[in-house]
Amino acid sequence: MGTAPAFERAKAEGRAALVGYLPAGFPDLQRSIDAMKVMVDSGCDVIEVGLPYSDPVMDGPTIQAAAQQALDAGIRTKDVLTVVEAVAATGAPTVVMTYWNPVERYGVERFATHLANAGGSGLITPDITPDSGEEWIAAADAHDLDKIFLVAPSSTDARVAMTTCRGFVYATAVMGVTGARTSTSDLAGPLVARTKATTDLPVGVGLGVSNGEQAREIAQYADGVIVGSAFVRVLQQHADDHAAGLRALAALTEDLANGVRG
Repeated sequence: MGTAPAFERAKAEGRAALVGYLPAGFPDLQRSIDAMKVMVDSGCDVIEVGLPYSDPVMDGPTIQAAAQQALDAGIRTKDVLTVVEAVAATGAPTVVMTYWNPVERYGVERFATHLANAGGSGLITPDITPDSGEEWIAAADAHDLDKIFLVAPSSTDARVAMTTCRGFVYATAVMGVTGARTSTSDLAGPLVARTKATTDLPVGVGLGVSNGEQAREIAQYADGVIVGSAFVRVLQQHADDHAAGLRALAALTEDLANGVRG
């Protein structure tokens, strides 16, 4: 199952889809699964499972710290697939977000096979583009997986058109690394409009959303609102009390879910 049904359901309900990200293995393997299930139960339509990586050039300090904690605990690619399987079993489309090097090391065809077998819906690849991802595109097509690439405010119209593949388009609302921000970028709206001019795929906006008010603002023009650092930060703030962390995570998810309803 790809991500399309989640976006179609959200559109039918007159709202944007809520896409939530957490790194696999943070705070630990089981607690990351618990947290993602709470996010699904509290209103996330799609879950992004982050594959922790030692050179996270796009990630800000919040996600870097969480990914490093997972790596220090010994989380590896096979554990990420375990998380995908557990979360996908909830029925929510579950995609992996990863830099390319871990997939290449694991084996592109092998990764696609194992991701599909785990019930995964696809892959978000922030550091490759369709013209440099032929091997992945072929493997994804063979296993009916979404191929989700990123567009940025700096992307030319030609690059935006090339980047629309399958699933949804990930529009980065700000230039720079990930991280929750106090205001959304004024670059997001024009980028979404340019992207929608080239594709019928849903367009999700990520990087910077931290509360329901910001989610509501983005939901006025985007098909999906993508949230990552804000979820990670909630768990970091409750590192000594897992139950309290899950309650806070549920409250944040509900606030964001209310926001995407406009």
